[in-house]
Amino acid sequence: MGKTDFESVTEYLAKLPKETRTTLQRVRAAIRQAVPKGEEGISYRIPTVKLEGRAVIYFAAWKSHYSLYPATKKVLSSFKQELAGYELSRGTIRFPLSEPVPTQLIAAIAKVRAHETATLAAARPSTRSKVAKKTKPRRKTKPRQV
Repeated sequence: MGKTDFESVTEYLAKLPKETRTTLQRVRAAIRQAVPKGEEGISYRIPTVKLEGRAVIYFAAWKSHYSLYPATKKVLSSFKQELAGYELSRGTIRFPLSEPVPTQLIAAIAKVRAHETATLAAARPSTRSKVAKKTKPRRKTKPRQV
């Protein structure tokens, strides 16, 4: 699939081959069940689920696999045994398209990421509020007389 700017997750899925689309629809359903208040969108040209504007999980289809991002330390340590048979690298979990979708594992990963995201959000304010606090209103100055 070439690089395209998608408007929605539905549009992203529609562009996939039928078998891959069916697989990603199962992944999407598992994530939506695990994070029912999540807001779907496209970020970095791939589907993402956000909570209160913060990315929880991304998923994407590739030629022979599909991936979940980010594979944080918490995710990797929580599911060390379950992920042993999958390819892991640089924040990515790769699942072969040729195997059944591990929907329970994907849902569990999404729940851990949702909790992790909420915990991080509570620990630090959003970037919008930081910017708002740092920005001071401009003083009105009188025009200079020449």
